[in-house]
Amino acid sequence: MSESPAVTAHWGELVQLLRREVVPALGCTEPIAVALAAAHCRRLLGQDPDRLQVWVSGNLYKNGMGVGVPGTGMTGLPIAAAAGALAGNAEAGLEVLKGLTQPQVERAKALLPAVTLDVKDVPDALYAEVLAEAGQEQVRAVICTDHTRVVLLEKNGELIHSQSSDPGLSLINKPALDLAGIVNFALQVPLDQIAFLAEAAQLNQALADEGLRGYGLQIGRILTEQIERRLLSDDLMTLAMRLTSAASDARMDGAMLPAMSNSGSGNQGIAATMPVVAAARFLQVSDEQLLRALAMSHLLAIHIKTYQNKLSALCAASTAAMGAGAAITWLLGGDLARIRLCINNMIGDVAGIICDGAGSACSMKVSTSASAAVKAALLAANGLGVPAREGIVEADAEQTIANLGRLSREGMRQTDEEIIQIMRRKGQATR
Repeated sequence: MSESPAVTAHWGELVQLLRREVVPALGCTEPIAVALAAAHCRRLLGQDPDRLQVWVSGNLYKNGMGVGVPGTGMTGLPIAAAAGALAGNAEAGLEVLKGLTQPQVERAKALLPAVTLDVKDVPDALYAEVLAEAGQEQVRAVICTDHTRVVLLEKNGELIHSQSSDPGLSLINKPALDLAGIVNFALQVPLDQIAFLAEAAQLNQALADEGLRGYGLQIGRILTEQIERRLLSDDLMTLAMRLTSAASDARMDGAMLPAMSNSGSGNQGIAATMPVVAAARFLQVSDEQLLRALAMSHLLAIHIKTYQNKLSALCAASTAAMGAGAAITWLLGGDLARIRLCINNMIGDVAGIICDGAGSACSMKVSTSASAAVKAALLAANGLGVPAREGIVEADAEQTIANLGRLSREGMRQTDEEIIQIMRRKGQATR
């Protein structure tokens, strides 16, 4: 039985949404946004700058303060700006630093004394502004709302490009989403339309393999050693934790390999992908089942994220892993009702994990979220779920997701401000 034209058109919108939100990203996307703004400055300037001024929102400062910048061996926003200004490809989006060479890194390090960084009081949580100067020439680039959304380009006071920075505009082109529609899409859409999602498994698996060699906190490597020592079992939950943490460790420590991101975040992409890959491996499912599970996971992660601000005090990897939990529930034989139970289970479990900036600890939170996804799926597949009378969980999982979004946007606003103040004080103390 063929689907109606209206359904087919909606599926086309969902495919485009996936293509737009599930893309390769090299490095943590907050410093990469700064590098991209700096690369646009270099393109406008037509020469290497000799001075850079960088302003970012408090949330972007939080997420860029302690994370490794790919290929540089350094952490922080100043080196991201310098590398982007001297070697970034403004047309490469989230892979702006892909072609970075060691001589370029050395030049970027030499520019650091001429790079200033400050936090700017702006309404958008995701905001990066770079002013680059060379002699008497001066250019400015502003990125906000999304990591690659350039809203202003200016040269010597002349406006080159401008568009609205209204955060609400990022939602205009997003089709209507709900759990039932997402599950139906993932299970029924023609396979060739989602075949590109195989790259999510390939890229994030390659990143995990690299991470198992030892990056950051080396969680994946340590967990693997504990299996050999028989302190841990070589089971589904451990595999999910090993793969997610290893991929995140490599990414946060500056490995020169891209992650397949989700909603502008590599860690969200890892959390939506690798627990599903682990389950597919354990359950020995077909390539088609893996693709459909990845489509379900990534689209649910996007859906849940739309209830939240782009950057906030809520760890978005934990919410992205909710998509993975739902997909694992389906791979275990669960239907829509049990997928809804899984979402409620995860929100009842890991809601409220704070985001205190990008860094090596992200791999711990990603692995925690992966284990929660497996646990929630196993319970749901057996018909067990957190009761609707408890906490922010409701009988309707869609309303539970909305409650989580409200907690993120409203309830954790002051938490976010306090986290940023703590981190700014730390940053000032180490200057």
